[in-house]
Amino acid sequence: MSAIAPRRWLPVALLALIFFLPLLFAFLVYYGSSWRPSGHTNHGVLIEPPKALPAAALGLAGTSDAVGRLTGKWSLLYIGDGACDEACRHTLYYMRQTQLSLGNLIPRTQRVWLATAHCCNLSADTETDPPLLAMNASGDTASALLAQFPTDHRDSTIFIVDPLGNLMMRYDSSADPKGLREDLKKLLDLSHIG
Repeated sequence: MSAIAPRRWLPVALLALIFFLPLLFAFLVYYGSSWRPSGHTNHGVLIEPPKALPAAALGLAGTSDAVGRLTGKWSLLYIGDGACDEACRHTLYYMRQTQLSLGNLIPRTQRVWLATAHCCNLSADTETDPPLLAMNASGDTASALLAQFPTDHRDSTIFIVDPLGNLMMRYDSSADPKGLREDLKKLLDLSHIG
């Protein structure tokens, strides 16, 4: 009779082992090793950790109500010379088309151009709906703000700033614009701010 009892529990023990063994293996791999899945779903480059832009510089000269212009909305931001050459015009067009493709999410976004000198050739962006916010970033106030942005390939880069004033992503304006739109839509869908 004692030999029969273990046989009844054997199937239950095997089922429990089959169920818990993969969970135990996954737990050990994830928490017990340095391996992490390499896949990602974003098209842009994440800025890790996100950089909080200096509050004093968030309201730059250039508009009468400049205080807090980089907060409250998701900002597509371009940094470049105010004379706006061909690469600048291409990037501003890329930003505009991306914003227009967002449909009913447009009011949650804004396009911002920080002009580092010769502010501002507004004829580079002739469309006024939705408007381009051109800001003079050539003064001393702007230097603390501009220092937060990566300097490599700035003339062909679009940055995303969240509604709280954190720099979080960057995109190459020569890449497929669909990637920026997909990432931005995902951010807007998941976000409860801005």
